[in-house]
Amino acid sequence: MCIRDRYQRRVHGDIINSVNQIMAQPSDLPTNFTNQIEEGSNRFQPESRRYHLYVSPSCPYAQTAHIALTLKGLQDHIGLSITHPVFELTKPDVDDHAGWVFKNPTDAPIQNIKGQGPYSCERCIPDTVNNCKSVRELYDLQNIPYAGKYTVPVLWDKQHKVIVNNESAQILRIFNSAFNKIGSNPGLDLYPEHLRQKIEEINQFVANELTGPTLACLNGVKTQEEHIAKTIKVFEILDHLEKLLSKSRYLCGNQLTESDVKLFVVLIRFDEASTIICKLNKKRILDYP
Repeated sequence: MCIRDRYQRRVHGDIINSVNQIMAQPSDLPTNFTNQIEEGSNRFQPESRRYHLYVSPSCPYAQTAHIALTLKGLQDHIGLSITHPVFELTKPDVDDHAGWVFKNPTDAPIQNIKGQGPYSCERCIPDTVNNCKSVRELYDLQNIPYAGKYTVPVLWDKQHKVIVNNESAQILRIFNSAFNKIGSNPGLDLYPEHLRQKIEEINQFVANELTGPTLACLNGVKTQEEHIAKTIKVFEILDHLEKLLSKSRYLCGNQLTESDVKLFVVLIRFDEASTIICKLNKKRILDYP
């Protein structure tokens, strides 16, 4: 059976089984990992070369964590693995789950689960910590019941061999403050106390008014009218953000914050992804002043 056939069967034939499995899962199983790394912690203390970050270049949420790691100068202290940018079957001999997979940069290009491609492995960084072939395997290593998805980013503790955190917003803030004693840029504060209320307001605004409608178009809308309405909404927000940024260097004034990082990962993908795939093509980001 070819990849395309597997994908079609997964979408059209197995959806009922997937729903039944989800409904059968106990509601008290964890769906994410939200541990913190802090000085004085009994389990997760900030130490050099103890933690490893897993990301995908296709996931904007994972990219926020990667950007924070770089901005804070933690490259020599926290390891990094980068998956291939497209989904592949993770256990083709077992089931039809498709997700993030690890490749060597010298591997041959691969097709995605729809048979599209090939896509290069050039910028991939394999899992040098656990030698996993997929992010799914990474989650399975913990050998504990888990009801969530096999998502990135993943912040891994090499000492205890467990996932510390897989929430991008929390990982961003962990990198912002927990490793200031060892990072090369401790003076940068992406979440300064005097701007926190404004940061939270902007984060919510961008998530609800820009990221949400954009993802809705990516996942498909039911009618042309709905698509037109979301398109109008998206460009109203982009115009509003353009006016805001015409008055100040950053969203919260003259200081770079996590809000700028979260907006950047949306905008950097807009012309190449949202304009083409989502048909949000009234204007490109490139066309703004």
